[in-house]
Amino acid sequence: MHSWLLTSLFGGSERRVVLSLLLGIGLVAGGTAPANGQDAGTGAFSRLGFGARGMALGNALVADPSADVSPHYNPALLPSASGQRVSASAALLSFDRELQFLEFAAPLGPTAGIGLSLTHAGVNDIDGRNADGVRTETLSTDEFALSLAFGNRFAEWLAVGTTLTLYQSDLLPEVDPVRGLGIDMGVRVQATDRLSVAAAVKDLLARYEWDAAPVGGGSHTDRFPVRVQVGGSYALLNERLQLLAEVESRYTTRNRRGRQTLVTSGGPQARTRTESFLLHDLRGRVGASYRPLEVLRIRGGIDRLGVDDVSGLRPSVGFGVRQSIGDLDLRVSYAATLEPYVRSVVNTGTVELFL
Repeated sequence: MHSWLLTSLFGGSERRVVLSLLLGIGLVAGGTAPANGQDAGTGAFSRLGFGARGMALGNALVADPSADVSPHYNPALLPSASGQRVSASAALLSFDRELQFLEFAAPLGPTAGIGLSLTHAGVNDIDGRNADGVRTETLSTDEFALSLAFGNRFAEWLAVGTTLTLYQSDLLPEVDPVRGLGIDMGVRVQATDRLSVAAAVKDLLARYEWDAAPVGGGSHTDRFPVRVQVGGSYALLNERLQLLAEVESRYTTRNRRGRQTLVTSGGPQARTRTESFLLHDLRGRVGASYRPLEVLRIRGGIDRLGVDDVSGLRPSVGFGVRQSIGDLDLRVSYAATLEPYVRSVVNTGTVELFL
């Protein structure tokens, strides 16, 4: 039953390992395209974006000057929070995938801000088969990310922040969910009234350590890619137009196993040798937001610049509207994101309530 999938993940052939990774994790990020193109790595769900606003702007928000932005993009943005904010987001994806966000952010004292969020991603209706290829049942996967972020403004032009994220992946009921802890650090500099620059390092120390002993498997470690982001934002037309851009340098550690024959006094012996190597990936993002009316914002962006050719791009468009309800400020946002390679559309909606 389920043990076939997990055994293939930790002890089967290379082909089965790749298949299991795609089923368990990679499908959350992009369906049936190649693993590199679709970012089908560990914790891929946590790199799709956070809310309709961020996705519509191509996720180029590391230096976002907005007073209210998800701390996932940079915890150093939290001190700019205008007030207490509760938001909920949901994305409609193809290939039986799902993605939801819950977030709370608030100012803390005169110079600080705090944020708490929960992200869930899953894949449903996975066709489960045994080692003979006979269909056995329908499987599903779930992944969660619980984050606590804090930021402080040390000067009018300088803010620093950090985020602790607890990741959890639940693939099969026979094995306990695996957990990992990641650390983000960010800094933001307000260079001029119009120009803001920022940098962030994300998912330091984050990894999953699998143990499939309950079903006769082995152990395996999957490390999250460490991402270094540098970007800026610039305001035009009395701040009605915002331009954003950033560059991300991504480092991923991989292990490669190979057979080695050693000549000993007792004769030749075959041993398995494990080598570690580092993969580097460079990509860019751009976004623009225009406010034609006080209650309306139009947004657009492009993610994954420099990844493969134009088929690897992730363009997006969206809008946001706001409406006051008594003392409450209600904002609704929508984003349509074209996924790379498979060219299906991710529809994301966000509702924000300012208390």
